Amino acid sequence: MATIAQPKPEIMRTLPGDAVRQIQWRFADRYELQMLVQSARGVARGPVARLVAGGQRNSHEWTPEKNELLAAFDNAGITGVFMDPEHGGFISGPKNLALALVAFELAWVDGGAATGSLAGCLALAPIHERGTPEQVAKYMALAAPAMPGEDRKPWRGAFALTEPIPYVGVDTGMLSGKLRVAEWNHGEPMLQVEKRGRFITNIGFANFVTAAVDSDDERIKGSCMVILEEGDPGVFDRGTPTKKLVHQLSSTGDPIFSLKIPASRIVGGYTVKDGVIVPNYSHSEVIEAVFRRTRVTVGLMTSAKLLSAVEPVIRYQRGRFRGAEMATPGTLRYELGIQQREDALHRLVDVWATGEASAALGFAAARLFDELDPLERQKTEILKQKGIQGGRAEMKAMREAESRAIQLLQMKEDDPRRKRAELANDPLIRFAVLDTQANVLCPATKLWNTGYGVNMMREAVSLMGGYGITEDCPGFLANKWMDAQLEATYEGPEAVQRRQLSITMTNELFLAQFRLWIKEMRQIASERPGTGACTLSTAMGMWLWTLEHLQNSKDANGDKLYSGPRQGVTFALADALGHLLASRCQILDVIELEKRGPDDAVVAEGLTGTLQFMTDLCHVQAARAAGEVSRICAELVYGYNRHPAWDVEGYKACFLSDELEAYESFAPGLGSCAPDVIGINGSHPAKAGPCAGCAGSADFLRIQNKLATCLTGSRLAKDRAAEAVSKVMIPEALDYPA
Repeated sequence: MATIAQPKPEIMRTLPGDAVRQIQWRFADRYELQMLVQSARGVARGPVARLVAGGQRNSHEWTPEKNELLAAFDNAGITGVFMDPEHGGFISGPKNLALALVAFELAWVDGGAATGSLAGCLALAPIHERGTPEQVAKYMALAAPAMPGEDRKPWRGAFALTEPIPYVGVDTGMLSGKLRVAEWNHGEPMLQVEKRGRFITNIGFANFVTAAVDSDDERIKGSCMVILEEGDPGVFDRGTPTKKLVHQLSSTGDPIFSLKIPASRIVGGYTVKDGVIVPNYSHSEVIEAVFRRTRVTVGLMTSAKLLSAVEPVIRYQRGRFRGAEMATPGTLRYELGIQQREDALHRLVDVWATGEASAALGFAAARLFDELDPLERQKTEILKQKGIQGGRAEMKAMREAESRAIQLLQMKEDDPRRKRAELANDPLIRFAVLDTQANVLCPATKLWNTGYGVNMMREAVSLMGGYGITEDCPGFLANKWMDAQLEATYEGPEAVQRRQLSITMTNELFLAQFRLWIKEMRQIASERPGTGACTLSTAMGMWLWTLEHLQNSKDANGDKLYSGPRQGVTFALADALGHLLASRCQILDVIELEKRGPDDAVVAEGLTGTLQFMTDLCHVQAARAAGEVSRICAELVYGYNRHPAWDVEGYKACFLSDELEAYESFAPGLGSCAPDVIGINGSHPAKAGPCAGCAGSADFLRIQNKLATCLTGSRLAKDRAAEAVSKVMIPEALDYPA
């Protein structure tokens, strides 16, 4: 029977450029962000790259050469990104996406440079998020770069949360920094701060520090954050430089502070009640507002490393055999090198797909916070107008808003439009929906991008052979691999992110949205089956089924499975969720490119090939996510059951040999279906016990079987992507020094 030949898909011509990324990451209509990207890129691939190539990563000290980066950041507008226009900045409104793009561009070359830039923003973040109007105005103006005609140097800041060894990383809720009243006569109280920091970035040149401290005086209630200045009376000791193996282009040390400051330096202000100073915000309330935003940018630093590795690896693989006697121009060995072989291409496709997925997840989270920030301020104002103040009262009001939000999400098309519009336009409901998303996407970005990303970065280095671990490796891949190890611990290591996810991902409002995302992926699968959305939707359904199963199940000892102490359960499900969220965001990015690409003249040329490649990468990543989810969920569903033994209960699941012979007489072939047979004399197969059954988990097996069939076509997608990688054009040389 004759078959119809399928047309060969168009191959991607060049590596995705700025125009493609602007559409994917949703800033094609924001000229100020496009200019910021170019400016940050100029610093990264100019001064930063020259410092790395010149060996400045070989010293722990903050050298004069490294110090020149600060002026480069100022001149490029990087320092001013965090400020509002009234404080010397140039971007109005939320700046999460802007900061994410800056971090991405700097980390494309060096993680330390990106960290140094972000650390200044981190020092200002407590003031920006929770500071009094006076604090915001003062320190934003001091930290802003000098305007033309101004004769001043901008202040630099550092953020001091963690404590020195042996306390470092033990518990951010337990502080060793202490605060007590030094003087309190008639006017403003003067406070004595005792603080020792550990691994504090920017401390080598910081003019001020935002530090977390706890009360050491009955006249001060609880913990808070305070602002320390280098000119305050007492000791402002920057400490010795930390002997880091990574991020040497940022200044890091272990400072010691023993300073006297006015009480007006308490971040967010304070009140006096019955002779006790009561800070308006505890230190944990301040850092919660800060870290839920800044963790996203750290996650994107690892994404940049993965995507930046693609071009150097391609160049190395293709040129691997050039110069050899048998590799003459025009031969496959000369033109393709290692890329003649499928393994090298497939492994690079995996690295590339991970980079695309992690960038998609990180930038989605950054955009989400840009949307959430104004709603958060609106929410605060609404509650204030209603007279709702205090933790419990606000939590109750938001629980009611979450209930109404779930009602909105569960509405059907035939429900009254007026009621739907009323709920959809309620700012508290809109805030609740986005806030529950943010509470999941933020830790998921930090966990998956840095945790899983660093493993894939090792894969990228290995694709360079021995060259990958040399100092002159193109693209500084060995440096980036090592830097990623540190990024995985910044602002809370994996355990912190998993712990947060284990709580936020079970929120009913988030799960209501997650169910809609499953439907969304199924709809996409019907229109664009090549994206792997079918595979992803089934994997998402498996994850949700497993979560609900574990929440209502006990282990073989009768203990509850899904609970705080059972981190072997909760943390594993958090890991699985990260794979799903990243894959979903990657697919949505490609759909955005498909929709808006034809309207851009630069993107439209060659769009078919680019879309085909990006779609295949989605399919590859969805298959990887599905495999990880299937493995994790199967372990959790079955792994807490006790294996059957050769006892009375175990025998109930087995056939007796004489019974089986009798059954065979009227049902031939039945014996081949019997997994375990007990002999007349009690003999049994030589193993620990009868084969484990699947009682109570037939639904899981059904989903798992469906998921296996949903993988259809994923390896063909990988083959197509590999072919595209072997043929894509790359520049003659990297645009920054080796």
